[in-house]
Amino acid sequence: MESFLAGMFSPEWWAALSGILLLDLLLSGDNAVMIALASHSLPPESRQKAVIIGGLGAVFVRISCTLFATGLLAAPYLKFIGGFLLLAIAMKLVSEDPGGGGSDKEQKQPKTLGSAIRTIIIADFIMSLDNILALAGVANTVPDGKWSLIICGLMVSIPIVLCGAQFFLLIMLKIPALVYVGGAILGYTAAELMTTDPTLGGSAEPYALALKIGYVALVVGFGILYKRRKSAD
Repeated sequence: MESFLAGMFSPEWWAALSGILLLDLLLSGDNAVMIALASHSLPPESRQKAVIIGGLGAVFVRISCTLFATGLLAAPYLKFIGGFLLLAIAMKLVSEDPGGGGSDKEQKQPKTLGSAIRTIIIADFIMSLDNILALAGVANTVPDGKWSLIICGLMVSIPIVLCGAQFFLLIMLKIPALVYVGGAILGYTAAELMTTDPTLGGSAEPYALALKIGYVALVVGFGILYKRRKSAD
């Protein structure tokens, strides 16, 4: 307990906490969009549950991963593979109908609360790799109180992500076309992960801009074409 409290409320601790809060605000926006995107296709009675349970589950995963941040940083291909997985998740999410709608055949097999929560936790883990490493990096700048900083930073991220997800969910339900904007953000994030991978990122970095534009176009184009084809059927 003493080691946890050591260094708390010192000038260095407050300076580092300010940096962590700024990082939370800057880096949690795309996570909130992803949670809203994963929840918008659920029946109305399940959306809030998906946001809250999925968001809390994602934060728990972040806490667990932060304990092994150094290992995550050194893991080869993790961010590159994560980028591909996030791209696949983005394409899946933009092809779903809001509110659990769709054809009679699709309504017999609706998207479940469990599948939405699972998608949120997996996607948040992938998207939070940079957040986790950045948080751990800032916390390591203080001589004492590192773990109190990490815990405070993660706790602050809970209301930011949950409130942000609620906000984006309401907007997406009112303006369904914004689903494609959310998908574009995930596609961009997928490319960003791949080009910053410590193992393969150097090879992909010269093509970073083309990759980001290509992934955004791929996700949005896939969603539009899929829904047009489904409407035609």
